Amino acid sequence: MLENRHKLILLLTFVLAAGFLGTSFVSYQASKVSIRDAIIDTELPLTADNIYSEIQKDLIRPVFISSMMASNTFLRDWVLEGEKDTERISHYLEDVRQKYGAFASFFVSESTKRYYYGKGELKKISPDEPRDIWYYRVRELQQPYEINVDKDLAHADALTIFVNYRVLDYNNRYIGATGVGLTVDSVQGLINSYQQRYRRDIYFVSADGTIMLSSGKRQLPGMKLHDIEGLNKLMPRVLSQEKGNYEYAQGGSNHLINVRYLPELKWYLFVEKSESEATADIRNTLYLNLLICAIVTAIVILLTYVVLRRYQKQLETMATTDTLTGLPNRRAFSLIIDLLFNENVRNKTTTGIILLDIDNFKQVNDKYGHLAGDKVLMEVANTVRSCMRAMDFICRWGGEELLIVIKNCNERSIMQLSEKIRLAIEAEAAYYNEEKINITASLGAAVTHEGEKIEHVIERADYAMYQAKTSGRNRSVLSSSGKRGDSLISSDSHTPPFN
Repeated sequence: MLENRHKLILLLTFVLAAGFLGTSFVSYQASKVSIRDAIIDTELPLTADNIYSEIQKDLIRPVFISSMMASNTFLRDWVLEGEKDTERISHYLEDVRQKYGAFASFFVSESTKRYYYGKGELKKISPDEPRDIWYYRVRELQQPYEINVDKDLAHADALTIFVNYRVLDYNNRYIGATGVGLTVDSVQGLINSYQQRYRRDIYFVSADGTIMLSSGKRQLPGMKLHDIEGLNKLMPRVLSQEKGNYEYAQGGSNHLINVRYLPELKWYLFVEKSESEATADIRNTLYLNLLICAIVTAIVILLTYVVLRRYQKQLETMATTDTLTGLPNRRAFSLIIDLLFNENVRNKTTTGIILLDIDNFKQVNDKYGHLAGDKVLMEVANTVRSCMRAMDFICRWGGEELLIVIKNCNERSIMQLSEKIRLAIEAEAAYYNEEKINITASLGAAVTHEGEKIEHVIERADYAMYQAKTSGRNRSVLSSSGKRGDSLISSDSHTPPFN
């Protein structure tokens, strides 16, 4: 029974744990897939669109300044009048730079190929100079301006975002290029604000795979994509398309990115989010669910264990207890008699057995009914129990018979106890439907002899009880011999008990 209970507890634990774990992990995976799809299909593209829109908005002001410079009558008149007095154009360019907070302001003349800035003439441009290619590109533009990222010679080659605007005379003939420049460092502040606002890693990559600007700590400006774990495998595919969604693994973590090409800057905008960070909330929810599941499982198992243990005790009690009298039954006797007998053998003491049979019990049942018989049995059991010591044992032996085991006794003491029980039963009466039922009992007693088995002692007590019934009932008979039927000593209702 104990082994089966443990098996049931283990099975229940397994079923509950498997059910809770399965449900939790299925829900977690479903939520994880849903969040991942939302990031790829919605969050990252929307963030990229928003950042692109804000970049365009942030570039509107320098474009407007450059447009104003290109249409300024002073600038055009100064060029058409032969570019006399360099200080005048330098003063104008410096005034624009300071007034609008630009990093640089410039003008390049088509006729003289001179490059002017706030401190005067910087140089003359040439089609053979790689750093001047931008000008010849602007000269051929069909649009009024371009945005270009280049090094600024006037400021120690600082990386600068230039707005290059075509300047036309009053007859719409090209006469030069003007504009302003913003340092990449100033744009970096905008990138950092995007990162804080959208909580994504944002970085810009040039066409050759160099990171130009970054808001994160993992991808730093100057790093090459082909040197970064995970991204190096994506680089050929990413830089060959204008936009797309991608993912890569790095350091045991999966990363999701959205990439789009920015024609204004000729850079690629990368918006990235770590999948583990995105699923941190549901992962914490999973841990909480697992904790709750563990607690619930433990409570259920504990309650089940308590109920099973209580139920087992009830079953054991039912299996070893007579439900009518509340006394142990014959099964209980078989479980403990060897222990009692062996204890007396070790201690070199004797054990006594008394077998009690209620007189005329069948007539009670026939006359008053079985419920009356049950009442008589209960009264006799209570009476015998009141006469017993705590160390002794009493059980219902069968039908109307009781068996009493007396520890550490001799023939005199067991006969005294037998008479005490008989007289107590005779003095009591059972009442059924307000009718008195007189009760008597016949008792047979026997005490163990050295080397005698308990079965033989019970057999002698049973024979003594039989002799008590056949010799007139309501008496005690002691079997003093080691053999059945020998040396019987009787104490009947007319003989006082031993003192």
